[in-house]
Amino acid sequence: MKTSLVILAAGIGSRYGGVKQLEPVGPNGELIIDYSIHDAIVAGFDKIIFVIRKDIEADFREVIGDRMEQLCIPLGVEIWYAFQSLTDIPIPVPAGRTKPWGTGHAVLSCEGLLTEPFAVINADDYYGKDGFVKAAEFLKTRQYGLVGYILKNTLSDYGGVTRGICTIENGKLTGIDETRNIVKTTDGAETDGRSLSPDSLVSMNFWCFPKDFIRVLKDGFPRFLSDMSNPMKEEYLLPTIIDGMLKAGTEVSVLPTDADWFGVTYKEDKASVVASFQELYAAGIYDKSNLFADVCYTE
Repeated sequence: MKTSLVILAAGIGSRYGGVKQLEPVGPNGELIIDYSIHDAIVAGFDKIIFVIRKDIEADFREVIGDRMEQLCIPLGVEIWYAFQSLTDIPIPVPAGRTKPWGTGHAVLSCEGLLTEPFAVINADDYYGKDGFVKAAEFLKTRQYGLVGYILKNTLSDYGGVTRGICTIENGKLTGIDETRNIVKTTDGAETDGRSLSPDSLVSMNFWCFPKDFIRVLKDGFPRFLSDMSNPMKEEYLLPTIIDGMLKAGTEVSVLPTDADWFGVTYKEDKASVVASFQELYAAGIYDKSNLFADVCYTE
Protein backbone atom coordinates (compact mmCIF):
# COMPACT_ATOMS: atom_id res chain seq x y z
CA MET A 1 0.00 0.00 0.00
CA LYS A 2 1.36 3.40 -0.96
CA THR A 3 1.67 6.07 1.69
CA SER A 4 2.17 9.73 0.85
CA LEU A 5 3.88 12.51 2.75
CA VAL A 6 2.46 15.97 2.14
CA ILE A 7 5.03 18.66 2.95
CA LEU A 8 3.57 22.12 3.51
CA ALA A 9 6.07 24.53 1.97
CA ALA A 10 3.88 27.30 0.52
CA GLY A 11 4.80 29.64 3.36
CA ILE A 12 8.57 29.26 3.10
CA GLY A 13 9.08 32.32 0.93
CA SER A 14 7.14 34.66 3.18
CA ARG A 15 8.68 33.34 6.40
CA TYR A 16 12.28 33.46 5.22
CA GLY A 17 12.26 36.19 2.60
CA GLY A 18 12.72 33.69 -0.21
CA VAL A 19 13.55 30.00 -0.51
CA LYS A 20 17.20 30.77 -1.27
CA GLN A 21 17.55 32.16 2.23
CA LEU A 22 16.83 28.79 3.87
CA GLU A 23 20.07 28.16 5.69
CA PRO A 24 21.83 24.78 5.88
CA VAL A 25 21.95 22.96 9.21
CA GLY A 26 23.87 19.81 8.28
CA PRO A 27 27.58 19.18 7.66
CA ASN A 28 27.15 19.01 3.87
CA GLY A 29 24.69 21.86 3.54
CA GLU A 30 21.59 19.78 4.33
CA LEU A 31 18.35 21.63 5.04
CA ILE A 32 15.85 20.53 7.68
CA ILE A 33 13.51 19.31 4.93
CA ASP A 34 16.22 16.90 3.70
CA TYR A 35 16.11 15.02 7.01
CA SER A 36 12.31 14.78 6.93
CA ILE A 37 12.39 13.29 3.44
CA HIS A 38 15.17 10.87 4.42
CA ASP A 39 13.37 9.75 7.58
CA ALA A 40 10.08 9.35 5.72
CA ILE A 41 11.62 7.14 3.01
CA VAL A 42 13.40 4.96 5.57
CA ALA A 43 10.08 4.59 7.43
CA GLY A 44 8.34 3.42 4.26
CA PHE A 45 6.75 6.45 2.63
CA ASP A 46 6.96 6.17 -1.15
CA LYS A 47 5.33 9.36 -2.43
CA ILE A 48 6.23 12.95 -1.58
CA ILE A 49 3.98 15.90 -2.41
CA PHE A 50 5.38 19.41 -1.97
CA VAL A 51 2.72 22.08 -1.50
CA ILE A 52 4.20 25.35 -2.75
CA ARG A 53 3.14 28.58 -4.43
CA LYS A 54 3.67 29.22 -8.12
CA ASP A 55 5.72 32.35 -7.42
CA ILE A 56 8.35 30.36 -5.48
CA GLU A 57 8.37 27.32 -7.79
CA ALA A 58 11.61 28.19 -9.61
CA ASP A 59 13.51 28.91 -6.39
CA PHE A 60 12.05 25.85 -4.65
CA ARG A 61 13.04 23.54 -7.47
CA GLU A 62 16.55 25.04 -7.58
CA VAL A 63 17.18 24.74 -3.85
CA ILE A 64 15.15 21.64 -2.93
CA GLY A 65 12.96 20.06 -5.59
CA ASP A 66 15.40 19.14 -8.36
CA ARG A 67 17.86 17.70 -5.87
CA MET A 68 15.15 15.61 -4.20
CA GLU A 69 13.92 14.31 -7.54
CA GLN A 70 17.43 13.12 -8.40
CA LEU A 71 17.66 11.35 -5.05
CA CYS A 72 14.13 9.99 -4.70
CA ILE A 73 13.04 8.84 -8.15
CA PRO A 74 15.78 6.16 -8.39
CA LEU A 75 14.54 4.93 -4.99
CA GLY A 76 11.08 4.32 -6.41
CA VAL A 77 9.73 7.32 -4.50
CA GLU A 78 7.38 9.56 -6.45
CA ILE A 79 7.77 13.35 -6.31
CA TRP A 80 4.77 15.60 -7.02
CA TYR A 81 3.96 19.30 -6.67
CA ALA A 82 0.69 20.89 -5.61
CA PHE A 83 0.16 24.64 -5.79
CA GLN A 84 -1.69 26.63 -3.16
CA SER A 85 -3.19 29.83 -4.52
CA LEU A 86 -5.06 32.67 -2.89
CA THR A 87 -7.47 32.75 -5.84
CA ASP A 88 -8.20 29.01 -5.89
CA ILE A 89 -11.53 29.34 -4.10
CA PRO A 90 -15.17 29.00 -5.23
CA ILE A 91 -16.00 32.67 -4.51
CA PRO A 92 -14.36 35.99 -5.47
CA VAL A 93 -11.34 36.74 -3.29
CA PRO A 94 -12.35 39.37 -0.71
CA ALA A 95 -10.97 42.75 -1.70
CA GLY A 96 -7.69 43.41 0.12
CA ARG A 97 -7.13 39.80 1.16
CA THR A 98 -3.44 38.83 0.91
CA LYS A 99 -3.21 36.20 3.66
CA PRO A 100 -3.19 32.56 2.46
CA TRP A 101 -6.14 30.33 3.28
CA GLY A 102 -4.37 28.10 5.80
CA THR A 103 -3.15 24.54 6.22
CA GLY A 104 -6.49 22.91 5.43
CA HIS A 105 -6.62 24.71 2.11
CA ALA A 106 -2.97 23.75 1.47
CA VAL A 107 -3.80 20.05 1.85
CA LEU A 108 -6.93 20.52 -0.27
CA SER A 109 -4.69 21.74 -3.09
CA CYS A 110 -3.44 18.13 -3.32
CA GLU A 111 -6.84 16.95 -4.57
CA GLY A 112 -6.28 14.62 -7.51
CA LEU A 113 -2.82 13.64 -6.29
CA LEU A 114 -3.83 11.81 -3.12
CA THR A 115 -5.31 8.35 -3.65
CA GLU A 116 -3.79 6.73 -0.57
CA PRO A 117 -3.45 7.38 3.19
CA PHE A 118 -1.11 10.27 3.89
CA ALA A 119 0.74 12.23 6.54
CA VAL A 120 1.18 15.99 6.69
CA ILE A 121 4.18 17.92 8.04
CA ASN A 122 5.67 21.40 7.88
CA ALA A 123 8.64 21.87 5.57
CA ASP A 124 10.79 23.72 8.07
CA ASP A 125 10.41 21.49 11.15
CA TYR A 126 12.60 18.56 12.18
CA TYR A 127 10.41 15.81 13.60
CA GLY A 128 12.83 12.94 14.29
CA LYS A 129 12.87 9.40 12.92
CA ASP A 130 10.49 7.95 15.51
CA GLY A 131 7.56 10.09 14.40
CA PHE A 132 7.82 8.90 10.79
CA VAL A 133 8.10 5.25 11.81
CA LYS A 134 4.98 5.54 13.96
CA ALA A 135 3.09 7.47 11.30
CA ALA A 136 3.94 5.00 8.52
CA GLU A 137 2.77 2.07 10.60
CA PHE A 138 -0.37 3.84 11.75
CA LEU A 139 -1.41 4.79 8.21
CA LYS A 140 -1.95 1.10 7.49
CA THR A 141 -5.07 1.39 9.68
CA ARG A 142 -6.53 4.06 7.34
CA GLN A 143 -7.64 6.14 10.32
CA TYR A 144 -7.01 9.61 11.76
CA GLY A 145 -3.95 10.22 13.90
CA LEU A 146 -1.66 12.88 15.34
CA VAL A 147 2.00 12.47 16.28
CA GLY A 148 2.24 14.09 19.71
CA TYR A 149 5.45 15.69 20.99
CA ILE A 150 6.40 16.37 24.59
CA LEU A 151 6.12 20.11 25.22
CA LYS A 152 9.54 20.48 26.87
CA ASN A 153 11.14 18.99 23.72
CA THR A 154 9.69 21.71 21.49
CA LEU A 155 10.52 24.96 23.28
CA SER A 156 12.90 27.73 22.26
CA ASP A 157 15.56 29.23 24.50
CA TYR A 158 15.00 32.63 22.88
CA GLY A 159 11.31 33.47 23.24
CA GLY A 160 7.71 32.36 23.33
CA VAL A 161 6.17 29.84 20.94
CA THR A 162 2.65 28.73 20.06
CA ARG A 163 1.80 25.08 20.61
CA GLY A 164 -1.40 23.07 20.37
CA ILE A 165 -1.69 21.42 23.80
CA CYS A 166 -3.55 18.12 23.46
CA THR A 167 -6.25 16.74 25.71
CA ILE A 168 -6.17 12.95 25.53
CA GLU A 169 -8.38 10.17 26.89
CA ASN A 170 -7.50 6.49 26.41
CA GLY A 171 -5.05 7.33 23.66
CA LYS A 172 -7.60 9.38 21.73
CA LEU A 173 -7.47 13.10 21.09
CA THR A 174 -10.40 14.98 22.63
CA GLY A 175 -9.22 18.55 22.03
CA ILE A 176 -6.38 20.87 21.10
CA ASP A 177 -5.83 24.16 22.92
CA GLU A 178 -3.80 26.52 20.72
CA THR A 179 -1.68 28.23 23.37
CA ARG A 180 0.43 31.27 22.55
CA ASN A 181 3.57 32.69 24.14
CA ILE A 182 4.77 29.50 25.83
CA VAL A 183 8.19 30.15 27.31
CA LYS A 184 10.75 27.84 28.87
CA THR A 185 11.31 28.24 32.62
CA THR A 186 13.84 26.73 35.01
CA ASP A 187 11.35 24.07 36.10
CA GLY A 188 9.17 23.66 33.01
CA ALA A 189 7.06 26.01 30.94
CA GLU A 190 4.53 28.78 31.33
CA THR A 191 2.32 31.10 29.34
CA ASP A 192 1.49 34.59 30.57
CA GLY A 193 2.39 33.59 34.14
CA ARG A 194 0.39 30.34 34.09
CA SER A 195 2.40 27.17 34.65
CA LEU A 196 2.13 24.37 32.10
CA SER A 197 3.16 20.76 32.47
CA PRO A 198 6.42 20.32 30.53
CA ASP A 199 5.36 16.72 29.84
CA SER A 200 2.13 17.67 28.08
CA LEU A 201 1.75 16.32 24.56
CA VAL A 202 1.47 18.97 21.88
CA SER A 203 0.69 19.07 18.18
CA MET A 204 3.49 20.08 15.83
CA ASN A 205 1.25 19.73 12.76
CA PHE A 206 2.26 16.10 12.06
CA TRP A 207 -1.04 14.50 11.05
CA CYS A 208 -2.08 11.12 9.66
CA PHE A 209 -5.15 10.99 7.43
CA PRO A 210 -7.10 8.45 5.40
CA LYS A 211 -7.45 9.30 1.73
CA ASP A 212 -11.11 10.28 2.26
CA PHE A 213 -10.02 13.30 4.30
CA ILE A 214 -9.68 15.23 1.04
CA ARG A 215 -13.46 14.90 0.63
CA VAL A 216 -13.94 16.26 4.16
CA LEU A 217 -11.79 19.28 3.31
CA LYS A 218 -13.56 19.86 0.01
CA ASP A 219 -17.02 19.71 1.61
CA GLY A 220 -16.03 21.94 4.51
CA PHE A 221 -14.18 24.71 2.66
CA PRO A 222 -17.28 26.43 1.16
CA ARG A 223 -18.87 26.44 4.62
CA PHE A 224 -15.74 28.02 6.07
CA LEU A 225 -15.83 30.74 3.42
CA SER A 226 -19.51 31.51 3.96
CA ASP A 227 -19.13 31.60 7.77
CA MET A 228 -16.07 33.89 7.90
CA SER A 229 -16.46 36.84 10.24
CA ASN A 230 -13.09 38.34 9.29
CA PRO A 231 -12.45 37.76 5.55
CA MET A 232 -9.05 39.45 5.79
CA LYS A 233 -7.48 37.11 8.32
CA GLU A 234 -9.39 33.89 8.97
CA GLU A 235 -7.75 30.66 7.80
CA TYR A 236 -8.99 27.14 7.10
CA LEU A 237 -6.74 25.38 9.60
CA LEU A 238 -6.21 21.69 10.22
CA PRO A 239 -6.50 21.89 14.05
CA THR A 240 -9.81 23.76 13.77
CA ILE A 241 -11.13 21.28 11.20
CA ILE A 242 -10.11 18.32 13.36
CA ASP A 243 -11.66 19.94 16.44
CA GLY A 244 -14.98 20.10 14.62
CA MET A 245 -14.65 16.46 13.60
CA LEU A 246 -13.90 15.46 17.19
CA LYS A 247 -17.09 17.15 18.34
CA ALA A 248 -18.96 15.24 15.63
CA GLY A 249 -17.62 11.92 16.93
CA THR A 250 -14.57 11.22 14.74
CA GLU A 251 -11.84 9.34 16.59
CA VAL A 252 -8.27 10.64 16.30
CA SER A 253 -5.50 8.55 17.81
CA VAL A 254 -2.47 10.19 19.42
CA LEU A 255 0.90 8.65 18.60
CA PRO A 256 3.26 9.87 21.34
CA THR A 257 6.95 10.32 20.66
CA ASP A 258 9.75 11.45 22.94
CA ALA A 259 11.78 12.71 19.96
CA ASP A 260 13.11 16.24 20.04
CA TRP A 261 11.58 18.73 17.64
CA PHE A 262 13.93 21.26 16.04
CA GLY A 263 12.96 24.45 14.30
CA VAL A 264 14.24 27.95 13.74
CA THR A 265 11.50 30.01 15.36
CA TYR A 266 13.96 32.78 16.18
CA LYS A 267 17.15 33.75 14.39
CA GLU A 268 19.10 32.80 17.49
CA ASP A 269 17.74 29.22 17.30
CA LYS A 270 19.95 28.48 14.28
CA ALA A 271 23.10 27.75 16.30
CA SER A 272 21.32 25.36 18.66
CA VAL A 273 19.67 23.54 15.74
CA VAL A 274 23.05 23.06 14.07
CA ALA A 275 24.49 21.80 17.36
CA SER A 276 21.56 19.39 17.76
CA PHE A 277 22.22 17.89 14.34
CA GLN A 278 25.91 17.54 15.20
CA GLU A 279 24.84 15.49 18.24
CA LEU A 280 22.67 13.26 16.04
CA TYR A 281 25.64 12.61 13.74
CA ALA A 282 27.90 11.92 16.71
CA ALA A 283 25.36 9.38 17.97
CA GLY A 284 25.36 7.63 14.60
CA ILE A 285 21.76 8.55 13.76
CA TYR A 286 22.83 9.82 10.32
CA ASP A 287 25.76 9.13 8.01
CA LYS A 288 27.97 12.21 7.96
CA SER A 289 29.34 11.49 4.50
CA ASN A 290 25.97 10.89 2.82
CA LEU A 291 22.59 11.45 4.46
CA PHE A 292 20.90 8.97 2.12
CA ALA A 293 23.56 6.28 2.36
CA ASP A 294 21.26 3.94 4.32
CA VAL A 295 18.45 4.05 1.75
CA CYS A 296 18.25 1.08 -0.61
CA TYR A 297 17.93 1.85 -4.30
CA THR A 298 15.48 -0.01 -6.51
CA GLU A 299 16.49 -1.74 -9.72
